[in-house]
Amino acid sequence: MKKAEINARAEETKYYGEFGGQYVPDAIKPALNEIATCYQEVKHDTRFRDELAGFLKDYAGRETPLYYAEGLTKYLGGAKIYFKREDLNHLGAHKINNALGQILLAKRMGKKQIIAETGAGQHGVATAAAATKLGLDCKIYMGQLDTERQKLNVFRMRLMGAEVAAVGGPNGILEDAIHAAFADLAENYQDTYYLVGSAVGPYPYPEMVRDFQSVISKEARRQFLDKEGRLPDAVIACVGGGSNAIGAFDNFIDDSSVRLIGAEAAGKGIDTPQNAATLTLGTVGVNDGMKSYVLQDQNGQPLPVYTISAGLDYPGVGPEHSLLKDIKRAEYYAITDDEAVNAFQLTSKLEGIIPALESSHAIAEAIKVAPQMGKDQLLMVNVSGRGDKDVRQVADYLGEEI
Repeated sequence: MKKAEINARAEETKYYGEFGGQYVPDAIKPALNEIATCYQEVKHDTRFRDELAGFLKDYAGRETPLYYAEGLTKYLGGAKIYFKREDLNHLGAHKINNALGQILLAKRMGKKQIIAETGAGQHGVATAAAATKLGLDCKIYMGQLDTERQKLNVFRMRLMGAEVAAVGGPNGILEDAIHAAFADLAENYQDTYYLVGSAVGPYPYPEMVRDFQSVISKEARRQFLDKEGRLPDAVIACVGGGSNAIGAFDNFIDDSSVRLIGAEAAGKGIDTPQNAATLTLGTVGVNDGMKSYVLQDQNGQPLPVYTISAGLDYPGVGPEHSLLKDIKRAEYYAITDDEAVNAFQLTSKLEGIIPALESSHAIAEAIKVAPQMGKDQLLMVNVSGRGDKDVRQVADYLGEEI
């Protein structure tokens, strides 16, 4: 299935194959349809696109480099590895790409307040920054457990004027934050815009987030042609909800020679209940307003999930990833905490780059894949964020004191 066909069907039906839709209370549908209508109007609007491109360049710092990871390449002895350096974006992650796009849309719609959910905190930080920059009030919902794991990002959000609301009790994670944000939207949608941070949720969010993050693969495609004269043989990205991965995949979907590989969180192992390996172990169900693969019990209720990485701590996944899995266009593999922490350390030592724990899952998959490839082959890893926020957590994991 070609990219144009996927997009056309989604716009017409709100579905990616059987996945997607709007599984939400009727009270929320008017807000979603208002957003969808406005987005379809502006997505091809030259003035809107030029304004967004200006912010991405002058505020976010795009374009990000395509960096040859020479140390890791020589250490592994296989494919030539390139990092797409989304960690060099303003605020340290890919999240600013989508936050700027959606907040510009919210302003076009006349909204006064932005609400958002966040797990690792990077989307919350990007939303707080973009809202401040563009003059809108901002409230961020975050699971109580995640606020403890990501105290630095909580402070950053508050520093930029956002209200941070911890939800879900001591075990609260991203799932709890999403539910709280949807409840807020249902009550206040007349003047409030819900800025979803991943390629999940009811239509039109998966489409919008994919489109705003597709700048990653648009740049990478051109950069590979400039540097190597050809496309990569494989692209690897981490997958929780799936925003950085769908952005990294998007402009390569029609290129059958390019393997698309997603790395999700195995936590303490897929043979234990302490994982977040949705595409490895999940079944088709409805969660957070969409039909997709879900880690769920026999009654269709989401299961508790675990991973060291707050940004991958989610029992669902975006509908387009669900489709790419089913049509076998993309492959998805699960990475344990131990493997991710090893990749975190190895990349820091060999490249002088401290990757986010989320991105470390993608690098851990590259550590497995690269040696199986020839030295004349090219492998891209999307380094979706920097690891400053995770240093204390990794130190604790390793039993070291800071």
